Amino acid sequence: MTIVRQTFANLREHPGRPLGGPLRLAVAGAGARGTGYAALAAAGETPVAFTAVAEPRDARRAAFAEQYGVPLDHRYADWRELAEAPRLADAVLITLQDAQHIGAVEAFAARGYDILLEKPMATGMEECDRITEAATSAGVSLTVCHVMRYSPYTRRLKELLDSGRIGDLVSVQHLEPIGYWHFAHSYVRGNWRREDLSSFLLLTKSCHDIDWLGHLVGQPVAAVSSFGSLSHFRAENAPAGASGRCVSCAVEPDCPYSAGKLYPVGLREGGVKRYFTRIVADEMTAEAVETALAEGPYGRCVYACDNDIVDHQVVNLQYEGGVTASFTLTAFTPQENRHTKLFGTHGQITGDGRTIEIYDFRTDERTVIDTDNGGASAAEGHGGGDAGLIEAFVRAHHEGRPDLLLTGPEASRDSHRVVFSAERSRRTGQVVRL
Repeated sequence: MTIVRQTFANLREHPGRPLGGPLRLAVAGAGARGTGYAALAAAGETPVAFTAVAEPRDARRAAFAEQYGVPLDHRYADWRELAEAPRLADAVLITLQDAQHIGAVEAFAARGYDILLEKPMATGMEECDRITEAATSAGVSLTVCHVMRYSPYTRRLKELLDSGRIGDLVSVQHLEPIGYWHFAHSYVRGNWRREDLSSFLLLTKSCHDIDWLGHLVGQPVAAVSSFGSLSHFRAENAPAGASGRCVSCAVEPDCPYSAGKLYPVGLREGGVKRYFTRIVADEMTAEAVETALAEGPYGRCVYACDNDIVDHQVVNLQYEGGVTASFTLTAFTPQENRHTKLFGTHGQITGDGRTIEIYDFRTDERTVIDTDNGGASAAEGHGGGDAGLIEAFVRAHHEGRPDLLLTGPEASRDSHRVVFSAERSRRTGQVVRL
């Protein structure tokens, strides 16, 4: 385990919080991630109190505030208003849109808040450097939500590798199967569809995969190359007879990306489908979903959107010491767990986010370990990673235990540098050496 040496502002100074009382949390951004993290914090054993919230959507801000008893005068429509107010909490959860991270971190760090920051750290490398400097200069703790590090599956996998169970690690093969309708929702119709609105796919979707690979290997990246493109979700690939919206499309029944198939199902089923339907519609009613599909962005044909994000990419990594890794992310899969193979001098490990199979060259035996941690999607808590992260963050700041946190700002900055270098390689066709 990496010991992160950070200064905890809430232990140095805790205005308004009795010693030993609940950890006071503010939330900047009460969307899907913010509300999800808040629910996990509230359900944990460590006492917490939500003292402020900033969220531009009136209904979501009101619902969050009512659920957690946020005082009326601590409910803000803009995160800037929260940051400009006198410090209202020990720590803040920043779950805003990616481009807002830099301004929010600098403002809240200056106020003395310890920070939990949703990934990606920022949309540019210079901003990642500024975020690291802001936290370090202010003497506050900053933890980026690299949730994959905190799952029971990852913890067990890391223990096996560090114990030498398969000898020395030589290479890794890792796949992120985004899922065809998840990709259509988020990266064709949704908030992450265009680089100028968010950023490139490897950063917005898979920066924690790059971080996770580095966590397992335990060495810095020395060189990276990458290839990928937007191959399918383009106007020229629309089937004959397609219209601009699914609700009026003659070929909709045969389209795997039909909004009319995906979102109404979330009204009847729980889990991932309900998670996406909540994002699309203001209310969980058939009428609200119908209106959203007829008028909103999530009812558009996937071949008639303004998206420019790649739909498949490969990244090749060489680490200091010689270990290599290949990483593939693709839209064209079912919604399922990531798949990983780790090749060592004494054996092989195959994992799927839950089950770990060890093949030992010395005995010709296979051992299967079931970590039983749930589904791997965001709606399912990233295989226990969301819960593990929030438990570690809350306990670390309540108990003064920085050893519970697996990354600090420098480690996150360094893994993001690999991501930006990989994207530079994809655009230029050149190997980038770090």
